[in-house]
Amino acid sequence: MSLLVCYGGTFDPVHNGHLAIARAARDALDASVRLLPAADPPHKDATHADAAQRARMLEIAVAGEPGLKVDRRELGRDGPSYTVDTLRALREEFGADRAIAWLVGADSLAALDTWHAWRDLFSLAHLLVVRRAGDAPDASWLAARSPTVAAEVSTRWRAAADLAQASAGGLAVLPLAALRPESSTELRRRIRAGEPWRDWTAPAVAAYIEHRQLYGARGGDRATTPPPL
Repeated sequence: MSLLVCYGGTFDPVHNGHLAIARAARDALDASVRLLPAADPPHKDATHADAAQRARMLEIAVAGEPGLKVDRRELGRDGPSYTVDTLRALREEFGADRAIAWLVGADSLAALDTWHAWRDLFSLAHLLVVRRAGDAPDASWLAARSPTVAAEVSTRWRAAADLAQASAGGLAVLPLAALRPESSTELRRRIRAGEPWRDWTAPAVAAYIEHRQLYGARGGDRATTPPPL
C-alpha cells in the first residue's frame, strides 16, 4: 500500500507553492496526498478567510489533480485543532499498518516541541520536512535551533523513499527540484496593495478571490463566476 502524505495548513490562500509541494510529495514518493485545511490552528495567527472559503479554494485548486484530495475533517472539530488529534482520527480510518507521513516546514520542525503532545506524533506518523529557502534541515541544522527536538529525533532520520516501509516513527526531508518563492503572507499583501498576484495561484482560485473580494481584492473584468461553496 502506498504512503499517505498529509499536508496540513491554513492555506490562506492556497498558492502555486503549496501545489508544487503536494505534487512533489506525490511524484517523488509515489504517494497519495491529502490537504487538510485547519479550522482553528493553535500555533498560528488568526486566518483571513473563513474555513469554508479556504477549503473551497483548495478544492478548486486540486480539481482534476490525480492523487491530491482535500480532507475537511478538521473544520468540524470544536475547539483547537491539534495535529495529534487529526492523526489519531486518520489512524482510525486507515488502520495501524498504513504508512502515514505528516508534512511540515523546516520552521515547524524546529518549533515542534511547542506543539500539543508533540512526542506522540511519532507513534502515529512519520514527519516529512519541506526545505525552505536558506534552510537545509539535517541533524546539525536542527541541533543548532532546537536541541530538545534534535535529541528526540536523533535516531529517526530516514531517506524519504524509505518512509513507506513502516507505518510511523521516521523523519525525512522531501526532495524538491526547486525552492518556491510563494508565501500566503506575501500573496495577501500583493492582493491588498493591488500589485500583480494572479500568477501565484490557479486562475480559478484567483477568480474566486476576486469574486468574493477576499484579502482586499477588487472584482473586475478578469473575474469569472467561481464554483459555489
